[in-house]
Amino acid sequence: MAHAQHPTPVTARASGPLSGRVRVPGDKSISHRAMIFGLLAIGETRVTGLLEGEDVLRTADAARALGAIVHHDGPGAWRVQGVGVGGLREPAGLLDFGNAGTGSRLMMGVCGAHPITTTFDGDASLRKRPMRRILDPLELMGATILSQEEGGRVPLTIRGPKEALPITYRTPVASAQIKSAVLLAGLAAPGETTVIETEATRDHTEKMLAHFGAEVRVTSEGAHGRRIVLKGQPDLQAAPIVVPADPSSAAFPLVAALIVPGSDILIESVMTNPLRSGLLTTLREMGADITVESEANEGGETVATLRVRAGALKGVEVPPERAPSMIDEYPVLAVAASFATGTTRMRGLQELRVKESDRLAAVEAGLKTAGVTCRIEGDDLVVEGGNGKVAGGGTAATHLDHRIAMSFLVMGLATQNPMQVDDGAMIATSFPTFISLMNGLGAEIA
Repeated sequence: MAHAQHPTPVTARASGPLSGRVRVPGDKSISHRAMIFGLLAIGETRVTGLLEGEDVLRTADAARALGAIVHHDGPGAWRVQGVGVGGLREPAGLLDFGNAGTGSRLMMGVCGAHPITTTFDGDASLRKRPMRRILDPLELMGATILSQEEGGRVPLTIRGPKEALPITYRTPVASAQIKSAVLLAGLAAPGETTVIETEATRDHTEKMLAHFGAEVRVTSEGAHGRRIVLKGQPDLQAAPIVVPADPSSAAFPLVAALIVPGSDILIESVMTNPLRSGLLTTLREMGADITVESEANEGGETVATLRVRAGALKGVEVPPERAPSMIDEYPVLAVAASFATGTTRMRGLQELRVKESDRLAAVEAGLKTAGVTCRIEGDDLVVEGGNGKVAGGGTAATHLDHRIAMSFLVMGLATQNPMQVDDGAMIATSFPTFISLMNGLGAEIA
């Protein structure tokens, strides 16, 4: 199992105006999938712009353990020689995913539909995260869970069936990880596997299935949902992947530029997939000065260079149906709301309770440490804005959660007193260059 490093406290202080042009690392969701589809394809998949954070490197290690030949050719450039659907090798040891919730859950879908036995483990944070939501559909497809910790947590061992069964599965919560795990398992099953979701979630898996040659049909389901039908047992063919800049990582310099007076920055090639753009929608409703300077297409995804300038924000109500399109951005949105005028209510955040930490509780505690008036009401987070002024001066507990750490460091760039986080080591899981990138814009983080 991965052991936690010694805590590394990090402090952010009020800075002058942020300025400059940056490109944040590659999208984490697409980077995980690039490694997984490279494993499952026949031939050599070339990947450029891969996020080389610890989470994705764990998925690369797992792909190697399952039989892929993985080459690193330089910054962001990788080649994966796959084994094809049905060609996985049983790993010699356990698959240690560290902090990687996406990598572990998607790979459970892959392994759970192949006739191999696989043990999954991770760090202290991953060991707290619920996996039953993945194991339940896998059992319907014929997988056997040989061992698991209480509540279906890692470490756990899955034995796949000789041939997986196709199923029709309605996801119990809006989760791209559940949907993706079932679809990846469905690749090994004959016939058609169908996933129905009441709220549409990020669609990178569906796009990548088509990119690699699988037959996949996507239709509307109800007011906000989708029905995805996959034809199983395809011969996936290697295909190049260009990984666009991660909108979840771009959220941190973006919000920093909005709240630090006088800031004016450009963030290049940010993926603007509508199923990932909830934060941009919400910040614009709050009055944020965010403009699109240019647009392009990278690897089947629309990307844009965003110009972000500081200015006054106002409180808004964020509807619950927007949550799937910005589930990872709520902590930093709460930071923006702290500097707004009026009240911001973020509704329907139950899924935040089962992320790398209980993010809902962690955000509330951190905001209160900074002197912000806020409260949790059911599954809603309510933040009373400080009209551009937040005291700061405390230490936010990160609970081994990279997004909590980065959010409160962003807050500290605009608070009246410095903000500290108790540990910044885990930031490397998704954004290894965060501190250097922010300081390059004029931030004071050390």
